[in-house]
Amino acid sequence: MQALPRGRPTRTAPTSWVYTGFAAGLPPVGTKILQATNGSRDPKGIYTSRRVRSTRSGPSRQARIFSRHQMKCHVKKFLIWCRQVWAKCFSVVRMRSRGTCMRLFGRTAGMLLALGIFMRAAELPRLEHANGRYTLMIDGHPYFPLGAQVGNSSGWPAKLAELWPKAEALHLNTLEVPVYWKQMEPKEGAFDDTVLEDVIWQAREHHVRLVLSWFGTWKNGKMHYVPGWVKQDTQRFPRMRTRAGQPIDVLSANAPANLEADRKAFVHLMGKLKQIDGDQHAVILVQVENESGALGSVRDFSPMAQKQFDGAVPAALTKAMGKQPGTWKVFGDDADETFQAWSVASYINAIAAAGKQEMALPMYVNNWLKSPRGYPILTIPGDDYPSGGPTSNMLAVWKAAAPAIDILAPDIYVPNTARYRDVMEQFKRPDNPLFIPETQGFGHFPGALGTARNLFVAIGAGAIGFAPFGIDNFAPTGADGKLDYEQIGLAQNYELLRPMDDELAALQLEGKVKTAVEEPGLAQAELTFGRWSALVSFPPEYTQSADTGGLSPTVALQMGRVLVAQLGPDEFLVAGIDARVNFRLTPPAGGKQAQLLTVEQGTYKGTNWQPTRLWNGDETDAGLNFKAPGSIVRVKLGTY
Repeated sequence: MQALPRGRPTRTAPTSWVYTGFAAGLPPVGTKILQATNGSRDPKGIYTSRRVRSTRSGPSRQARIFSRHQMKCHVKKFLIWCRQVWAKCFSVVRMRSRGTCMRLFGRTAGMLLALGIFMRAAELPRLEHANGRYTLMIDGHPYFPLGAQVGNSSGWPAKLAELWPKAEALHLNTLEVPVYWKQMEPKEGAFDDTVLEDVIWQAREHHVRLVLSWFGTWKNGKMHYVPGWVKQDTQRFPRMRTRAGQPIDVLSANAPANLEADRKAFVHLMGKLKQIDGDQHAVILVQVENESGALGSVRDFSPMAQKQFDGAVPAALTKAMGKQPGTWKVFGDDADETFQAWSVASYINAIAAAGKQEMALPMYVNNWLKSPRGYPILTIPGDDYPSGGPTSNMLAVWKAAAPAIDILAPDIYVPNTARYRDVMEQFKRPDNPLFIPETQGFGHFPGALGTARNLFVAIGAGAIGFAPFGIDNFAPTGADGKLDYEQIGLAQNYELLRPMDDELAALQLEGKVKTAVEEPGLAQAELTFGRWSALVSFPPEYTQSADTGGLSPTVALQMGRVLVAQLGPDEFLVAGIDARVNFRLTPPAGGKQAQLLTVEQGTYKGTNWQPTRLWNGDETDAGLNFKAPGSIVRVKLGTY
């Protein structure tokens, strides 16, 4: 688990930034080396920035970091020093003793190790793509966001402070928080960064990573979070118009002035983010807009937009879609929605590209599904879902129009597990990582039962991150005072998996992870790993052949779930809740029988396995039984 350093800087005096390094042998290179202010060491050994009080007085809100120029100076000093040391080491004439040489060698080796750790920590979060699979890389390590999203109006410091106890109870490692254009730029050109700063400080204090959601031009197919000065000046910042010519509550994606205003604000956001978080990476992803597109009209029918619609389709789009050059009518019945999708995607691409010039974090867009409940029913763009968003039928348009967007992500509110899988399959593409930034979970969703299984469904499908919406509503007990096992199931997921989140991300990138979940009518599932297979059974099936000490309180929700990862030819990692796992040789076995050589229960400290006890006899004779709140075991298999 990649923890963030604690420490909230005081704002009562000007502050300066220093590097705090914990690698052995780190020499002075023009900076002061300090221990962490809370006496702790960064578990990853990375360099983090700390603020120290200045002797000067006076208020300041600005966070200062080393500039690129200063960094180059420090590296140059380091290289000069290193050259001098090595020259001494390998100069026979001037070398006084073998001991002197080894001391210099050891110090230099420590220097090189420290520099390597620092460079890895300084690396921006990015997407890694290998063999058709993706993962997030944070400070040089694979990272799986076990997240939650706060309410749309909860991205304020005071409100957020109320939610940290819930985040701690949920055991998450990542929190998704909105940033509001309306708040950040209350007057044109006058920016207020206090909320952004405070949100980042709070996340650092609680060792939680952040995903920031930019609520700019669009929020849920509307323009609710644009500043008042934009809303009031409809001549300068035109709105979309319906086919009948009526303006609606959506800014036009075809108006250059709208784009320029949003772009300037987003560039400021990313520039500020680089200034205060460029070396610590509390923020690992940025969502550009929220459920973009238009509710109220399939496209903009204003004279300005109509002129564009009557013109030629951009060559990049006709080539990507395999269409002949011509007007938008080449898309037939989908012409209006395709035009809107190209307009919205191009608009957001320009914003994202400009933001990446300031700080090139991975960026994604989320979408309101074309079939909001996942059912294959006829839906109307602009009425049933925002027209022009990155819906499943417009993914190719978005890929052509928005190369600066790294991920097109589905917001999944689907009660049926089979439909949930269908949605994931629509968005999992060789050119598009599967990331689920928003889904049902907190509170009770109509028609859904046992939604805690969805995390394991997503991991099995190759998702690189997962976040239920509305942590504000997380409550292990209901209004009647009784335990709410739907909510408890979500916390059990993260409590089980968070200690192994780094290992999970790495194994997933290697294609070593498979999952099985309980569904109504499904008693068993089999996961095959070449020579070995894991037979997964769910209640009541898994209680019929052995006494497991009673069923878990959560089994009535039918959300048993298991994760199996192959660590070696005959070694597996198994994590599960409300399920049983039996390993066997994949048929045909050639007359040999499988046996359990070792079953270790334990947990992870970073990527290091820490065993806590051995399972034998009572725990293994009828298979490996996992009840709530769940366990992690490492299994070594053999034959006889």
